[in-house]
Formats: sequence, C-alpha cells, structure tokens
Amino acid sequence: MQTVKIDNIFTRIEKKYIVSDKQFAAMLPVLLQHMHVDSYGKSTVSSIYFDTADMRLIRASIEHPIYKEKLRLRCYGTPSAESNAFIELKKKYKGVVYKRRIEMPYADAMEFLCGDAPCPDKQIAREIDYALRFYPELRPSFGIFCERTAYAENGVGDLRLTIDENLRYRTRNLDLLSGTYGDPILPAGKCIMELKTPHTLPLWLAALLDEHRIFPTSFSKYATAYNIELNRILSQKRGAAYCG
Repeated sequence: MQTVKIDNIFTRIEKKYIVSDKQFAAMLPVLLQHMHVDSYGKSTVSSIYFDTADMRLIRASIEHPIYKEKLRLRCYGTPSAESNAFIELKKKYKGVVYKRRIEMPYADAMEFLCGDAPCPDKQIAREIDYALRFYPELRPSFGIFCERTAYAENGVGDLRLTIDENLRYRTRNLDLLSGTYGDPILPAGKCIMELKTPHTLPLWLAALLDEHRIFPTSFSKYATAYNIELNRILSQKRGAAYCG
C-alpha cells in the first residue's frame, strides 16, 4: 500500500436545498457578486457508500437520530487505479457535521476498505479502521454519482456552495473504474444546492434565499437512492405475488 497523502478534519454546518434549474439561474447573478467558481470548477463526483448486509447505517440514518455516521469512498473526475481517492468518515451530531478524511490512490483505498490491506499509520486512518471493525462485514452498498459545480466565497470567507446535478445511483458493479452510469435520483430539472460554513449564513445570502422562496430540507443522496431501490424491490415482489 502506498503512503497516505493527506489527513483532513472538517467541522461545519451544512444546509441542503432542492432547487430547480430556473431557480438557481435566477439566483446566479447576485451569487456571483459574492462568490466565484472555485479551482475545481465543474467535475463528476463518484462515491461508493459502505454499509452492512442489512443496511444498518442507512436504516439508522433515515430515522433521523441525534447522531449518525456514514463511510464512503469518493473520487473526482474520471478515476483510474492511481487516481486520488478520499476515504471519508462523516458524522453528524445535532446538526453539526464532523468529517474525517484521508487521501490515497483509489486501488489502495479499496484494498484497505475491503480488508485486503493493513491500516495506514495515521490517526484518521485508525478511526476509519475502528469503524470497519465496529460494523462487521461492511461492504460496498451503493454507488452515487453527480455533476458538481463548486463556488467559494470571495476574499477570505469560509462559505462554500455546491450545485449537484444529474444525480444517479447503482447497486451493482460497484467499482468506480466501471463508469458513472446509474438510475436517476431526482426528477429532470431538479438539483441539490448545498451550503457549507462554520458560521451562520451571511445576510446577503439569507436575503437571496428568502427572495426566491428557497428553504432548507433534509436530503441525503444515499438515503433517497436507498428508498428508491427499496420501493423498486417491493414493487417487483408485489408484482410477482400478484402474477403468481
């Protein structure tokens, strides 16, 4: 296994909004007075979520507990075995998100997460390794994909805004090297806007959201994809029982 490159720790408030393409287009002129497309620009975000065979993590998350966590592997752009990948242990407690992240080549990350390589000698890696041992038989469960445009606040501000479009998922062939195809998560013309900040929202942004009647919502790509897939399976079972 190659050496882990980066340890990252994030603590911030994250707010999500389901917006239409038209709503965001109407907001954009004012938004660009205060923010700019960041150095990443627009990119494809590919994630593999890990869960137990009985989907313990996502089922617990859907119940909206005070504390919840998820483990995922994320790549940006079109990944190869040597591409940078991020293993992220994301915890949420009373609305505040705590994210621990390490970076390593994609192939090495998959080996570590699937138990085929030892734990790297890093504090965050040891925390992730503990989660792997705490939840027995964690395995790839869902692939989630989207096209993301990221914005950063002008100057030295900490505010970040992302727009995720064309959200899609799959439950088979969960290798990011196989492409980003999948079934849709949201209707056409809808996207997810997410605001990330360690502080409260600036007044100009709060006023902009109010002007366009855009309100925060509880939304999880993983949970939404899970519910879509669960309903699809249940519908198939009902159809089979009816035909029988």
